[in-house]
Amino acid sequence: MTIEDLPPKMEEYFREGFVLVENVLTAGQVEAMRTALAAAIAAQDRAWGDNPHYIDAGMVHNPMVHDPVFLEIFSNDRINGFLEAALDEHCILYACTSSSMPPHGTNYSGRIHVDCPRVIPGYPTNIGFLIAFDDFTRENGATYFLPRSFERTDPPDDAEFFDNAARPLPRAGDAILFNARTWHMGGQNKTDRYRHAFTMNVCRSYMRQRFDYPRLLGEGLLETLDERALKRLGYRVRVPVDLDEYYVPPEQRLYLGGQG
Repeated sequence: MTIEDLPPKMEEYFREGFVLVENVLTAGQVEAMRTALAAAIAAQDRAWGDNPHYIDAGMVHNPMVHDPVFLEIFSNDRINGFLEAALDEHCILYACTSSSMPPHGTNYSGRIHVDCPRVIPGYPTNIGFLIAFDDFTRENGATYFLPRSFERTDPPDDAEFFDNAARPLPRAGDAILFNARTWHMGGQNKTDRYRHAFTMNVCRSYMRQRFDYPRLLGEGLLETLDERALKRLGYRVRVPVDLDEYYVPPEQRLYLGGQG
């Protein structure tokens, strides 16, 4: 699939550390995912709301476990085109969560932070992809990003950050591609309704994932997802648990050759 705006978008991304990417999901996909996410947040809050360690209010880990509609993201040609341009064709999912801001509040993302601890000049290991399910505005908690900050190790203080940060305003169905080392923070939602979004962190194929996604999601997806989605979710870089899984024909191996 040819993505006509990929070269100029990637030039901006590599220079600034983030870029707005329009129209990654259709209106129908956005509506289905927003509805599913609201239900998942409500279910998670009921299950974990009384737990003192539950600091991720409004943030659902692995939404595709709650509803398979989110699996469409990993087969999306436009999304995958940008992920592969930012890292490489073998990149895999490290983690994914909702990035919803609760009414009249914020959450764990509301601090100046980065999403990756490593700084290797010229060699990013992790990227973020934030997909808006609602229009982002300054009133509902649009994310702040500090331009060209992805190779600095010292956190900016509040004055520097807020004097220089940009706030991209994606519309529902748009996304923000960002270097996971870019200093950023979620804004304050001053409205009376949730602002919903989905964020995934993608890493190099040789790195470990936060969750064992093939085991979490099951073997059934091998029959239902396309090859690009299986690769993104880590199904092609699993390791054997015993010699029975190791001594098999090449096409049956859990870690396929040529995965980076």
